[in-house]
Amino acid sequence: MDDLLAGPADAAAGLAVHGADAVDPSARAALVARDVPARLAAQDPTLWGAEATARTRLGWLDTHCRSRELLPQLAELTAELGDLDHVVLAGPGGVTSAAGVIADCLGRPLTVLDTADPGPVRAALADRPARTVLVLAGRDLDRTTDAHLRAFRQSWHDAGPEAARHLVVVTPPGSTLEALADELGAVLIPADPQVDGPWSALAAVGLVPAALAGAPVTELLDEAAALAGALDRERDNPGLALGAALAGAAEHGRTTVALVPDGTGLDGLRHWAGALLAAATGGRLLPVPAEYPDAPGVGGPGVLTIALGGALGAGVGPGVAADVAVNGPLGAQFLTWEYAAATAAVALRVDPFAEPVGVDDDVPAPADGPPSSVDGAVEVYAPAGAPGDLAGALRWLTDGLAPDEHLAVTAYLDRRVDAAVAGLRPLLARVTGRPVTFGWGPRHPGHPDGRARHLQITGAVTDDLEVPGRPYTFAELQAAQAAGDRRALTGRERPVLRLHLTERAAGVAQLLDTAGRTRT
Repeated sequence: MDDLLAGPADAAAGLAVHGADAVDPSARAALVARDVPARLAAQDPTLWGAEATARTRLGWLDTHCRSRELLPQLAELTAELGDLDHVVLAGPGGVTSAAGVIADCLGRPLTVLDTADPGPVRAALADRPARTVLVLAGRDLDRTTDAHLRAFRQSWHDAGPEAARHLVVVTPPGSTLEALADELGAVLIPADPQVDGPWSALAAVGLVPAALAGAPVTELLDEAAALAGALDRERDNPGLALGAALAGAAEHGRTTVALVPDGTGLDGLRHWAGALLAAATGGRLLPVPAEYPDAPGVGGPGVLTIALGGALGAGVGPGVAADVAVNGPLGAQFLTWEYAAATAAVALRVDPFAEPVGVDDDVPAPADGPPSSVDGAVEVYAPAGAPGDLAGALRWLTDGLAPDEHLAVTAYLDRRVDAAVAGLRPLLARVTGRPVTFGWGPRHPGHPDGRARHLQITGAVTDDLEVPGRPYTFAELQAAQAAGDRRALTGRERPVLRLHLTERAAGVAQLLDTAGRTRT
């Protein structure tokens, strides 16, 4: 790592990308030959083909300029709602991820709800209901966000505060959420219609909840603006350098991108960057956010390892060598990664802004039938042809990984209380020697399946929560989402093993123990 940091870098506005040219010395030249820096700076949608959806999706390039128009309104809103010190953000995961990263990286308290699990919903409802402001973000009111809104409105009704004052809606003009905000008398802040999903980090969707949580959003915009002037250059253009490294690695078969925290801050950024790369490259790149510097799966054949953080200095752990290092302030990081993802998509001939296909979450969920076996606190639902016992089913799943496949673990649990289950990722990566991803359900539609085998983990709910005005509960909604994901995956002929925890704490401990003893 020290050698990497001592070598040449593309640097601008306090952000540096080290090691990019060494990944593939010809990749940058190929992008420059296509005049990518100038065309992207000019927001040329034909970079991704004549039929690409980029024509209405390039606002992220200068949204940091337009977002300055929000600052007076945000200052007024934060002052007016200063007594509401519990900020909750609800919306689809792809929309809420950036605000969550801002709050996490800058140490600001923000509760993000992108799950139907009753545990975190109940905890958010119980935390200072009279001092809670709920931010709804997105274009439409999906079933989960509708459930969140109904639960909070019931909570406010019970606690006595005026509901309209406690609700802020961030949505593009003309959306169904805009009509709902008008109906409820909520505070309405227009979202930038030219950006969506993880690309909206520096737009209203990312900035409004972060500002209400106390984040210095003006500084983020300043950091992005300082970098923007470098994005039409052929050299000292961090976004171009990083994009060329990603594209060059993919062209040489290094399609797994390990995102490693380097110990200098901004640890949560790797999750947002991973979601962005997954959505932008259409499955050509597989991002794997690593838990710690020398986590299993960080290096090896077929892997591009990128260390990222807020400042130059620290390495990435003993025995681990990063291929690329990206260091700099958060606002500049957002713009750099967006530019890099879009640039890599040019080289890979992928439309980075294609709309993802949703999954079916009809309620109630259909029954799966009896489990294949029950082992302690774990029910095993093995597909046809797989062993029915827990150890055998896990071994079948990991043994079956082909050289071009990865293992995707998705947990439909409470990410706070059941956080230990995320330890399955490094355990299974060590066992298999293959890329392993971990995420919390519902699966984000933009995340690529690629060539994956899937482990889905669900859990029993002992304290369910009604969805006011709906004929189903939060637990039933979550079960329906998990079932919808299984149907979508099996419809694409991907192997899926479901493990259901009849008692969550015991089941998680049992899974970790069994996975640690699994051998391929």
